[in-house]
Amino acid sequence: MKVLIAGGAGFIGSTVASACLDEGIEPVILDNLVTGRKEFTAGRVFFEGDIADGNLIDEIFAAHPDIEAVVDCAALIVVPESVAQPLRYYTENVAKGITFLGHLARNGCHRLIFSSSASIYATGTDFAVDEDSALAPLSPYARTKALFETALEDISSTGEMNVVSLRYFNPIGADPKMRTGLQVRRPTHALGKMIEAHRLGETFQITGVDWPTRDGSGIRDYIHVWDLARAHVQALRRFDSLFPSEPRTTYRVINLGTGTGTTVRELLDAFATVTGAPLPSVETGRRPGDSAGAFSRGERAAELLDWRPSHSLEEGIRDSLTWFEKRDSIIGTDPQA
Repeated sequence: MKVLIAGGAGFIGSTVASACLDEGIEPVILDNLVTGRKEFTAGRVFFEGDIADGNLIDEIFAAHPDIEAVVDCAALIVVPESVAQPLRYYTENVAKGITFLGHLARNGCHRLIFSSSASIYATGTDFAVDEDSALAPLSPYARTKALFETALEDISSTGEMNVVSLRYFNPIGADPKMRTGLQVRRPTHALGKMIEAHRLGETFQITGVDWPTRDGSGIRDYIHVWDLARAHVQALRRFDSLFPSEPRTTYRVINLGTGTGTTVRELLDAFATVTGAPLPSVETGRRPGDSAGAFSRGERAAELLDWRPSHSLEEGIRDSLTWFEKRDSIIGTDPQA
C-alpha cells in the first residue's frame, strides 16, 4: 500500500510516516517546509511544495499512480498565532485545503484521512466530549478546523471521496526510535513550555488559573504521538470497512484521545515524577484563544479501528525530554526553528 502524506515533514505527519514504514505502508511525503523539516524526509520519497500547487499534485500522482489514500496533516496549528494572523490561517488551513481537495479529485483519489482537532468542541460541565458533542471552536485556528470539516462533509456527500476526520486531543512524546519529534525550538503548549523552563532553569508559567476545573488550571487529554500514528495506520488498513453502503456513509469522525483529563497542575506533578524534581511555577493570566480544555470519552476508535492508546502520560513526558536532548543533533541548531 502507498499513501500520500501532506504535511509529512511536520511533527505528526512525519511520525505517521514512520509508523507506516514500520507496518509495510510506503509513504510519499509532500511538504512546503514552512514548519516541517527536510531532515524528517530522509530516506523517504519527498516532494517539496504546496498542497495548492495543482501541477505538483499532478506530478506526484503521475509518478505514483498506485497511491491509494491521502493523509492530510498540512496546517498551521499555533493558537496565539492564529489570533494575531487569522487571514493567514484561513488561507493556509481552509482555502488551500479546499484547492487541494480539487487536485485530489482530479487525480482520482477517493480516500482521505484528515488531521482535525478536539479544540473544535464546546466545553461541557465535566469537560468530557465524544464525537456527537456540540462544537464551539474558540480560536481562529479551531474555527479553521471546524470550517474545513464542514466542507469535507459536504464534498464527501456527493460521492467524490470518502473522508475520515481524526480529531486529535493533545499530542506529546516522540517517535520511540527518535527518528522524529517536535521540530520547533520554542513550543507553545504546556509540556513544551515545561521542558523549556526545565532546560533553561526558568520558572514555568501556568497560564490561566480561574478555569472551572478541579484545580483552576486548564485540562487536556495528553496522547502519545506514537499512539496517534498507530491510529492512522489502523484507519488506512480499515478504511473501506468504515464506509458501508447501507446505510450509505461517506464521512466519519473519530476522536483520538486517552479518555483521561489531566490539568496543568497535574501535568506539573507528572513532570516532577519523571525528572525527579519539582519545576518552579508561577500563575499568570489566560493566553488569547485559550479554553478550559476537554478530554475524550467513548469507544468509537476502539470499535471502528480496533485501537486504544498504549503509552502513559509519563512515557509521553519521558520521550519528549529524550527528544529535546537529541533534537539539535538530528535537525540542527537553527535559531529560527
